[in-house]
Amino acid sequence: MLKAFLEDLESRINEEEERNLYCRWKEFYDGKTGADIFITERKNKYPARVPWPTIGINAAIRADGFDKMLLRELKMVSDALEIGGGDILNIRSNYGTGILPSVFGAEMFYLDDSANTLPTAIPFGRKDKVKSIVDNGIPRKKIGLMQKVFAFAEYFLEATKSYPKIKKYVHLYHPDFQGPMDVVEMLWGSSLFLDVYDSPELVKKLLAVVTDTYIYFMKQWDAIMPLFGRDYSVQWGMMVKGHIMLRDDSAMNFSPEMYAEFIRPYDQKVFDVFGGGMIHFCGKGSHYIPHMSEMKHLAGINLSQPHYNDMEVIYANTIEKGLRIIGFNYDVAQQAQQKGRKFNGKIHCKGPLCARANMPSEGK
Repeated sequence: MLKAFLEDLESRINEEEERNLYCRWKEFYDGKTGADIFITERKNKYPARVPWPTIGINAAIRADGFDKMLLRELKMVSDALEIGGGDILNIRSNYGTGILPSVFGAEMFYLDDSANTLPTAIPFGRKDKVKSIVDNGIPRKKIGLMQKVFAFAEYFLEATKSYPKIKKYVHLYHPDFQGPMDVVEMLWGSSLFLDVYDSPELVKKLLAVVTDTYIYFMKQWDAIMPLFGRDYSVQWGMMVKGHIMLRDDSAMNFSPEMYAEFIRPYDQKVFDVFGGGMIHFCGKGSHYIPHMSEMKHLAGINLSQPHYNDMEVIYANTIEKGLRIIGFNYDVAQQAQQKGRKFNGKIHCKGPLCARANMPSEGK
């Protein structure tokens, strides 16, 4: 079933084009692009030679094997080549935000197939369950979705071993383990935002267990999927300086002081172990970005909703401090330029041709 599609991709990957894309990204991080805004596109289009199937995410996740998931992910690679977009070729073990919650026993919630949206975890909503998670410590077995995440990786490595260009240029990037606080919210439920006042020590104990669990499974992931080069990784078709792309979507619900107390220390521990990386957040982050910008090993951010933010505060605490912004909205960047904002080559925008399917809107 897979052979025709793998052969199609292998024949369409232009090694010079891919190497050029990597070099341009490294120039971006080295401050050598010579452009105020960095945009990536391929020089040419590479149309598919076979018709690729469209597979819904629920079908891919619930399938007995991994053919459907691999075909669904590789279709995004095919689409990027087809339109000449600037995405680095990549896929992931695409099982949603509930991967880490599932190893603590959380059940998944699936929308109807028509929504074609990744599942998430159903929170326990009980302090007694939270206490039992804390008492049990790191769950060291690959259960729940974690089992599928690693099995898919092994399947991908086996399926592509005879296709040297796919092996070299299609990156299986790290699973969506979210960030410590995001996982805590998925396990705890919305009462977390009151319990963080009523039971702050219990919240911190759960954060500590979740953080250690993130690190535990990420180290196992590294054993089979090494970094892209020595200092870079890939996320959503973009090159990331560093190893990790943490997700801090829950942070928008906390004050700057609470962010500094309940989120940053646990993110920092992950960065310290893996040598840093970047942070993605949805919603508003301009209220806590000054605290985030002080983190060690932080290379930059990715934010998906600039209209919810005071962007001058964001820019002052990122590009003016040497941090990069990647995957930014090009129209918003242009509007800021017209008002006199200088980006000094520290902001990346996806060009108009880029495939959007692998961006945070697909479930982060």
